[in-house]
Parts: sequence; C-alpha cells; structure tokens
Amino acid sequence: MSTPEYVYGFHAVAALLATRPAAVRTLALVDGADRRLAGLLARATAAGIPVERVARHELDRLLPDRNHQGVVATVQGGSCEMDEKMLPEFLAALDAPALLLILDGVQDPHNLGACLRTADAAGVHAVILPKDRAVGITPVVHKVACGAVQSMPVFTVTNLARVVRTLRDAGIWIYGTSDRAAQGLYETDLRGPIALVLGGEGRGMRRLTRELCDFQVAIPMAGTVASLNVSVAAGVLLFEAVRQRGLGEKQE
Repeated sequence: MSTPEYVYGFHAVAALLATRPAAVRTLALVDGADRRLAGLLARATAAGIPVERVARHELDRLLPDRNHQGVVATVQGGSCEMDEKMLPEFLAALDAPALLLILDGVQDPHNLGACLRTADAAGVHAVILPKDRAVGITPVVHKVACGAVQSMPVFTVTNLARVVRTLRDAGIWIYGTSDRAAQGLYETDLRGPIALVLGGEGRGMRRLTRELCDFQVAIPMAGTVASLNVSVAAGVLLFEAVRQRGLGEKQE
C-alpha cells in the first residue's frame, strides 16, 4: 500500500477543492472549525469528498511542526502543483486581495525551495513559475522548502507573458523588481491585489516580463553589494506587503 500524501493549510486545500477536487481522497477538519473552514466543508461535501472531524492534536501528530491551520487533505500526488488553465477559477475563489509571487527563471533548487518556504510564511496565495528555463519541483526543492511544497499552490506555466496578461485582466497589479527602479519599495502601496515578480539568478527578469509590469520597485541598498539573493529579496518584498496589509499574525 502506498504512503498517504497530504496537502494542508487553508489556501492550498481551498485551491485543490476549487480546481482539482477529484485529486482529494479525504478531508480532515479540526473540531470547532471557524466559518472559513466551514466553507471548505461545504465545497468538499458538494464534491462528494468524505470529511472527517478530528481533534487538533490528531492533526498535530499527523503533521508535526507544520502549520496545518486545522485542515488536511489526503491526495493523489503530494504537492499543490497546477497548470495555468486552473488560474482564473483559482483567482475567483480567493477570499482576500490576491498576493502572488512570480519567479521568472529561478534555476537553483535551493533558491526556489527557500522562496516557497518564505511565500508560505508570508501567506502568499500562489507562486507562479515558468516551465522552461527554470528549475521545477525537485527533491532538493522539497527538502529546502520544509513542507511548503505541500502547502503552497504552485502554477507551472508554459507562457509566462500570457499569464501575466491574464492577471492584469483580472485586476491584479504587477510589480517587478529592479535595482535601477526609481520607485522605492517602502514608498510603494502593496495593499491591493498584487503579483510581485522576481527574476532569476544573474540575469533577472526577462525583457518581455519586465515590459509587462505595471510598476518597477527597488529594495533600498545601503552597502556595497549590487543585489540580493533572490530568496532574500523575496522575503524583503513579501514581508513588506505583510506589514502593509496587517497580516502579521498567522490565521488558524
């Protein structure tokens, strides 16, 4: 018998129920779940997915040292990877202004794993990756991400420019990052529906991606180095968005 695989956390499970309900075998919800989790219960019931109500300590034992937020789905395939066809439905199901991270050409699996871990900690709704000229979800990414592959919706797309246009059409503002940008990060309003774009190691964003951004912002740098590691830059950007949005406390 194969080992059960899990996806956990509100956003990851909500994404699965919205876009791939057939992949969910069972859903476990903590007893006394709040109204937000009750919405997941309704979706699962409508899809014919068996739902089990359990004590929180049972989920803690199942997934030690993970912020499961009181919801765990047993799934076919242990990650929350999706394709771009699912994106419009995913965006429509969000219950808050979108906070997305786009990584344009990150090739180091350690950097991607660290970015996913940071995105999960910041409450990002989804990470978007190009399929070509970028690292995928490898075993190294799984290890470095420390569980974030199971809790973070990841869209792997064949045409990043087309997806950026889709986001813009959906009312999401696209913020690219550049050390040459005139606008500073801390003077930028990140409270609305946004996607933050970071380029890959060395070359940064590709030209077309850069041209499709609504704004370019720079992280203030006081030292002699010219740029930050992409995973460090992701942390700076995302947690400035967290600060502005007042989302510093983890949601249960």
